[in-house]
Amino acid sequence: MRLTCRSEAWPIAGRFTIARGSKTEAHVLYIEVTDGLHTGRGEAVPYARYGETVEGALAALDAARPAIEAGQIPALTGAAANALDCALWDLRAKASGVPAWQTAGLHTFSPLKTAYTLSLDTPEAMGAQAAANARRPLLKLKIGGPDDLARVEAVRRNAPRTRLIVDANEGLTLDSLKALAPELQRLGVVLIEQPLKAGEDDALEGYKCPVPLCADESLHTRVELERCARLYDAVNIKLDKTGGLTEALALKQAAQGKGLRIMVGCMVATSLSMAPAMIVAQGADFVDLDGPLLLAKDREHGLKITGSMLEPPEPALWG
Repeated sequence: MRLTCRSEAWPIAGRFTIARGSKTEAHVLYIEVTDGLHTGRGEAVPYARYGETVEGALAALDAARPAIEAGQIPALTGAAANALDCALWDLRAKASGVPAWQTAGLHTFSPLKTAYTLSLDTPEAMGAQAAANARRPLLKLKIGGPDDLARVEAVRRNAPRTRLIVDANEGLTLDSLKALAPELQRLGVVLIEQPLKAGEDDALEGYKCPVPLCADESLHTRVELERCARLYDAVNIKLDKTGGLTEALALKQAAQGKGLRIMVGCMVATSLSMAPAMIVAQGADFVDLDGPLLLAKDREHGLKITGSMLEPPEPALWG
């Protein structure tokens, strides 16, 4: 087996802003594994919030190259593990002729309706974003400041029939959450994602929030699941956090066994990152795989996306 990997930068359509900052490009890790006849591909997004960089992921893969090319699975984590795991799933599908979704145990592989993310901005600007996307079935809006209620009100006013998710990206305190949550319930918000900082969210234990709470930064793999099940109503599964499709599928099953609702999310990336996540997202309560919709252009053979509807990937893309 032979491994190749590189960094890529994909321009974002405008600027993408969350509570932690802004960016105008999506920097991704791209890898290929080949057995000489078939090639599998994987993509991942190393995330600074978790101490990752593209350069660090490339170095980890290069250090693991002898093991990988000998057919062994090295002890990688995060984005580097995700890119390799997904590339191996793709290679297996290409070599065997059995689609990855069938190997994952699915009986069907259906189109999915994704949320569409509104970047953090002024209430007026976010209201304009909402008006331009008011026909989408689910909007996820980023919050993180003193004008949060005004932001949500502006979005609701301009998208009166759309379901709303609010994503704080660790930007609230318990007191601000308690003050904001009843207003979000009034505005029809169906989910609040990661209100408090990971590691400081034990304060949520025993709090009966009027809007369901979803763990994101607090949950990476099954290791954190027991703790999160005490604090949250739902979990956001992202392949870059789990270290690949293999662990993501196991995490989904374990989380469902604890009665948690499932969101399958993504970083801003191309369709190559979304394709394996679509397998995990089958039957999920919330799907947030809008990465390609936020880019100025997508990868060749990208997902067919009509409005908010994602079609299953073609084999030329992945799986």
